[in-house]
Amino acid sequence: MNILTLLPFIVLIGAMFLMTRSAKRKQQQAAQMRDQMQPGTGVRTIGGLYATVKEVNHDTVLLEAAPGVHLVFAKNSIGAVLDDEEYNRIVHGDGDLKSDSPIVPDDASSLTEATDSDSSDDAKIDLGKKPEAADAEADDTEVADAKPEDAESKNGKADGETDAK
Repeated sequence: MNILTLLPFIVLIGAMFLMTRSAKRKQQQAAQMRDQMQPGTGVRTIGGLYATVKEVNHDTVLLEAAPGVHLVFAKNSIGAVLDDEEYNRIVHGDGDLKSDSPIVPDDASSLTEATDSDSSDDAKIDLGKKPEAADAEADDTEVADAKPEDAESKNGKADGETDAK
């Protein structure tokens, strides 16, 4: 057999070996992280629940999600063990945001600066409702202008048609 015919199989077996090796390493790191849990440590579960560890057993962990609310989770469901600073920042909102980027406001009105020409020179468009008197007059003219055949076409019926039920 030629070595070139075996090369794809060798590459495939090597790739499988490397993938399983990295997966094993990740599993070992996760198990080591879970073994570092101690009572009082802040954790995040794989479902996104932030809680404090109260008790660590062989396969389970007792978590306190809120004062007086205790939950039992499997050790495998712990996604991350958080340091105290990060846990307090996320759960209690303590600490400043450590970001050099500017904070974007909720609305865009503060992003634009008003100029002198924008202040009161331009006529503003009124998007509100018409006064009630104007509405009543408009309705009266529409009713007076309507023809009987318009009403029938609006109903979708021609002369002599009735509802068959």
